Amino acid sequence: MNQGHFDKRPWAFFGAIFALMLAAANLRGGLVIIGPLVADMRADLGVSASAFGMLMTLPLICFGLISLLVPSLARRIEPLQVVLLAIIVIAIGAALRLVINFPVMLFGTLLLGTGVAILNVLIPGLVKGLFPRQSGSLTGLYTLILTLGATLSILSAVPMRDYFGSWQAPMVVWALLPLLAALVWLPMLRVKFTPKNMPTPSTSAWRLPRAWALMAFMGLQSSVFYVLATWLPRLLMDSGYSDIYAGNLTSLLALVGLPAAFIIPIAAGRLETQRPLVLMILITGLAGLFGLLLMPERFAEVWVSLLGIYGGSSLSLALVLFALKTHDMRQATSLSAMVQGLGYLGASLTPSIVGAIYDFSHEWTLVIWSLIVIIILQNTAGWVVCGRGKIDEKHSV
Repeated sequence: MNQGHFDKRPWAFFGAIFALMLAAANLRGGLVIIGPLVADMRADLGVSASAFGMLMTLPLICFGLISLLVPSLARRIEPLQVVLLAIIVIAIGAALRLVINFPVMLFGTLLLGTGVAILNVLIPGLVKGLFPRQSGSLTGLYTLILTLGATLSILSAVPMRDYFGSWQAPMVVWALLPLLAALVWLPMLRVKFTPKNMPTPSTSAWRLPRAWALMAFMGLQSSVFYVLATWLPRLLMDSGYSDIYAGNLTSLLALVGLPAAFIIPIAAGRLETQRPLVLMILITGLAGLFGLLLMPERFAEVWVSLLGIYGGSSLSLALVLFALKTHDMRQATSLSAMVQGLGYLGASLTPSIVGAIYDFSHEWTLVIWSLIVIIILQNTAGWVVCGRGKIDEKHSV
């Protein structure tokens, strides 16, 4: 399959995009839905806040370890077949997270994280390989769908829990959606997609300073995202908001990030250097955190909105850089595996550490200051990688 085939068959072009985006819709919702349901789930499971944080830490560990194996897996099995396998694993993992048994839920989380990790690496490379002329706009659409999945998951969690009288009800959706995605993906298996004319990059991503900078940018933004997704509802409830309103505010975190998630990749593709975007990300992130630090009980909508813009912009910029800073699909997949593997490993301990800090101090000041430092470090790394040229080119000024 290549761009020429799509030119002759527009139905295949749009069908492939739909299948790819439906797969992407499963990458966050099943993970972040536990945020608004923390209190109910902990009560039924009988676990501490730090132990509960493992339900978010395990996927990040999977993202780290499994991501490093994906390029090798994709060389041995057709990448489009690997996508179907990953979607099925996500469905099984999400179903096991419905069981009120902490070890079973942890195992389901392990499977869910494994499936998501595979798709995290493959989808940016497939966008680069299948749609080279639309990589910027489709990365924007991919990030938009990914973020929309997280938004709908968080927004629907408490209302569905209240309507059905069970915290498991909203989680059922995220066990069924991957089954639908698998059915839609089946026609893609007829396609023999073998990337051609892809020279091996002259230098391994592991030896490139700007690749390491991108890894830091991706990993640190992931740390902030998963801390907020897991613990922002609790922070807001501790500041005096009801659980329903805290859940709605947390959904605002993802909702406000939707326009940025779509616009940033398109803007990044038109800029010779993406450093102005890095500066914007830094300012919005710090403004939101200082607002929560100084006035958590007032203007929470403003602070959460600023963090939403920061989050949507950070993730979408990181993802589009896999396409913009590489020469071909092979290099994009290799870079994606390295960056996401090490980045998520670095981020994997953060939710549990935050839970332990909260268990100890019962307040959020130290946590917020830690996030401020993380955002500063993240965007320092972003400044390095977003200079001119590809990832293996030295002129980055």
